[in-house]
Amino acid sequence: MPDLHSPVIVIAPDSFKGSLTAADAAAALERGAREMLPETATVLTFPMADGGEGSLDTVLAAWLQPALTLSTVDAIGRECEASYGFDLDARRAVIEAAQANGLPQVSDVPLQPLRADTHGVGLIAASAIARGAREITLFVGGTASTDGGTGLLRALGVRFLNNEGIELATGGGDLTSLATIDVSELVDGARETSWRIAVDVTNPLTGEHGAAAVFGPQKGASASDVELLDAGLTRLSKVLAETTLASERGFSAAGIAALPGMGAAGGIAAGLVALFGAKLVPGAQLVADAIGLSEAIKIADVILTGEGRLDHQSLDGKVVDYLRGAKNPTAWLAVVAGVNHLTPEESAAAGIDLALPLGTGIQSRKELFQYAGPLLEARGAHAIAEWLDPTDLDAEFDDADAEHDEDA
Repeated sequence: MPDLHSPVIVIAPDSFKGSLTAADAAAALERGAREMLPETATVLTFPMADGGEGSLDTVLAAWLQPALTLSTVDAIGRECEASYGFDLDARRAVIEAAQANGLPQVSDVPLQPLRADTHGVGLIAASAIARGAREITLFVGGTASTDGGTGLLRALGVRFLNNEGIELATGGGDLTSLATIDVSELVDGARETSWRIAVDVTNPLTGEHGAAAVFGPQKGASASDVELLDAGLTRLSKVLAETTLASERGFSAAGIAALPGMGAAGGIAAGLVALFGAKLVPGAQLVADAIGLSEAIKIADVILTGEGRLDHQSLDGKVVDYLRGAKNPTAWLAVVAGVNHLTPEESAAAGIDLALPLGTGIQSRKELFQYAGPLLEARGAHAIAEWLDPTDLDAEFDDADAEHDEDA
């Protein structure tokens, strides 16, 4: 039996989409865990996200800051409203690219894969920099463009010119004509701002596994569009490498094009990495850093997490993957999942000490969603009981679930 003098319990679930927010899930797990813990236990809760949907809200909740709203433009230049986070005291901002560049925002019209751009995201960043931000966290995913981040950079004062010194058209379709990148008119503070960019893929910028080839078709690109966009991104990496800012950082065209993760969100990070030294970070790690989980997990005796589906994708850049990699070797990790597609052997091999189903004996998805809170609370108690005394508690908790079903 583990030493109960002063155990530290870290609770860090993702959301259960369609049922519970990450904050609701964390609260339910905490209620259950505390039923089984001594008063001397320390319980720390960190609602989590993996860098995709919900990441902005998760970070702002940890910062105790409200979201700010501003007018910007969507991927095809139409006016829209977008939210972002800003912490004046820490001079930092957090941006979700999809707020201004999301595919759903342009789903009402035919997609424009060659002209869609990230200018709206750049307008948010420019506003944050003007307010004093010198650290920007950018969550990417679900974007509608393949412009290599040129639209974003334009909003920061960068110019993309052809051989005649004329500004290129918006989007990635004109990048094959790129001859010069002019950074002489950067907005005040742009050079001094550090960037961390959340990525959940390892695709390079160009080639058969690059931004255009893999993700372009999702954004409406035909085979010929993909070829043109990939050629444009290749050209962009070459001209970026020729700039003084990039060469000072030791970047080559090949290095920019091949950097793992650079293909995320249509190559949005390319210019930020080459010109400003932006860091590409796995999304879940970036969220953990922003909310303080990355420090707390170092001292945890037990880690409780949960998500809607536990499968092999969970072990590749998602919240569970971050937790199993970041925890100290002696910490005990339990996962509650709405659906579990891992065998006990696969879970053990992945460093998961206990994987529990959210509900046992519940047949319908609707019912599982309806009772997710109480079920998750029960699983929180189950997990701590299993940690305290590793015996077969499944029958006991299955009976409790069955009684709950009958009451319903």
